[in-house]
Amino acid sequence: MGKFKRAFIIVLDSYGIGYEPDAAEFGDGECNTLKSIVGSAKYDTPNMKKLGLFNIDGVGCGEPVAEPIGSFARLRELSQGKDTTTGHWEIAGIVSERPMPTYPDGFPADLIEKLEKAFGKKIICNKPYSGTQVLMDYGREQKETGALIVYTSADSVFQIAAHEDDVPVEKLYEYCKIAREILQGEHGVGRVIARPYVGEYPNYTRTPRRHDFSLDPTGDTMMDALRRKGLDTIGVGKISDIFAGRNISRTLGINKDNVDGMEKTLKVMDEDFEGLCFVNLVDFDMAYGHRRDIDGYANAATVFDKQLGEFMAKMRDDDVLMITADHGCDPGAPGTDHTREYIPLLIYGKHIKANVNLGTHATFAMIGATISDMFDCDLKTKGESLLPRIIKD
Repeated sequence: MGKFKRAFIIVLDSYGIGYEPDAAEFGDGECNTLKSIVGSAKYDTPNMKKLGLFNIDGVGCGEPVAEPIGSFARLRELSQGKDTTTGHWEIAGIVSERPMPTYPDGFPADLIEKLEKAFGKKIICNKPYSGTQVLMDYGREQKETGALIVYTSADSVFQIAAHEDDVPVEKLYEYCKIAREILQGEHGVGRVIARPYVGEYPNYTRTPRRHDFSLDPTGDTMMDALRRKGLDTIGVGKISDIFAGRNISRTLGINKDNVDGMEKTLKVMDEDFEGLCFVNLVDFDMAYGHRRDIDGYANAATVFDKQLGEFMAKMRDDDVLMITADHGCDPGAPGTDHTREYIPLLIYGKHIKANVNLGTHATFAMIGATISDMFDCDLKTKGESLLPRIIKD
């Protein structure tokens, strides 16, 4: 096992650091999530800065530090996508060479008919939509008719929204499980998402009881490799959902918000486990990126950075921390969708070299490969381990 007993990967969902060369093929211009939020008066992240965030190649914003205390890299997405599932799968070692299906014109009529029959309920909307605007436009009809609001986005998702007073959350989850069974093969969307909401028009609010039902991962992941060695794989936030629960030894469930996710992670630090704690903080994306709220995103980064300081102070000698993202969602860009961006990788720990610029690499799977190497596992992936360049002698 060597020098490492516990690894923590914290995914700042959508914290991109600049557009990739093929961004135009994904409908994106010169997007840069980090650059958009750094300009806000609400942005203050001294701990991320110390780790080397602004020393990463090509970030094009912020002030680099003379002596970063971490190793740092810029990673490009090799997979054909810019969504949560594709990004997390690639972090874990799976490169998705075919894009998951998307539905810019809504789902086909025959598929909707099949789903309505399976649900025993009418479906309304069936278009790409903003998750908050869809409630404004269809919430009253849903209440009056008992129908289910089905919508999608630029990503490979099938989303079902229903008012908690009309459709209890557990029943909504049942509908999502039925949809997940049907949406396979040609229509195998990355995620079926339950979107419960409460309130009265025009003050509807989405609740934290959202739940994702993902496809089973299509290849070997770092969690599979760790479990083969009998090591722990702890998920915080929607990690278990993203990987359909496969080889997640324990999940702490969906976070109420980013602060809750970090509080759970800080509690995990008190445990004597051996293996990986994999964390997703979704608010950056869900609450601020999609809503194009620059100040909200910047403030969330500031709040996270304070909790990061607590985390770093609690680290043990045999811990390693990796901070990264899964795609971009530039709050300064047009539209409401994800953006095709490079992601940061910050690596820190007692046995990790300081001030190592690892440059730019061709796949997020460098992370899974590095974790596998740290624990002497047998993950087969297109990523290569960065460990030889960062481990102290």
